[in-house]
Amino acid sequence: MLDPSRIEAIAEELLTADRDRSVVPLLTARDPGMTVDDAYAVQKLWADRRTEAGARRVGRKIGLTSKVMQVATGITEPDYGVILDDMVIQSGASVEFDRFSNVRIEVELAFVLAKPLAGPNVTIFDVLDATAYVVPALEILNSHIEMEGRTIVDTISDNAAMGAMVLGGRPVKVDEVDLRWVSALLSRNEVIEESGVAAAVLGHPAMGVAWLANKLAQHDQSLEAGEIILAGSFTRPMWVERGDTVHADYRDLGAVTCRFV
Repeated sequence: MLDPSRIEAIAEELLTADRDRSVVPLLTARDPGMTVDDAYAVQKLWADRRTEAGARRVGRKIGLTSKVMQVATGITEPDYGVILDDMVIQSGASVEFDRFSNVRIEVELAFVLAKPLAGPNVTIFDVLDATAYVVPALEILNSHIEMEGRTIVDTISDNAAMGAMVLGGRPVKVDEVDLRWVSALLSRNEVIEESGVAAAVLGHPAMGVAWLANKLAQHDQSLEAGEIILAGSFTRPMWVERGDTVHADYRDLGAVTCRFV
């Protein structure tokens, strides 16, 4: 475990990188003994500093839920980050490209909770019972740590690379559709770049939310009613540049779109 003063120094470095839209060297190269628990301690302190400065926590994101992404990163379980109110964008918006250090897009479903969820032992059925509705979403990934050689420890410390999210499409109750088979086509500038189905998220996207509730319990935290939970991507990340228009077609659930300016 890192010394608390070192954890605070890393959190402050990442806060500065967020303000400056900059990228810092790999944490694990400078602190090779850094652990996952250290990384979550950095993330929590980072989020606490943001809320002390006026931001409000509105939810959580889950990352690395698909098998292909876990193999690519050499880990065997997902990770999570915090969603703050200034990260939530509505479909159709023009998004300022320069507010991020870099931009990649993922296709996801967002669960909006009507009831709290507190682990351990939360099941998929508890998640479905607690969900007010599910709505299409795009996650905007934003990395403040250099990407080559990055590990799960680096990513968790960097709030799981959470930059922002774009909400849109048609909200649905969990019994209106088979969430496993929700599909999407992801386009950039009218060219389809990625596609996928939500079952790629741990077999069912609600499984990611159950995992999150149980993982948070290990850190004496829980999910509250009203929170938005990004359940994990079912496409690979797509790089985006200034001027690009992004469009995700979820068929019966509508579409989510934004333009980077």
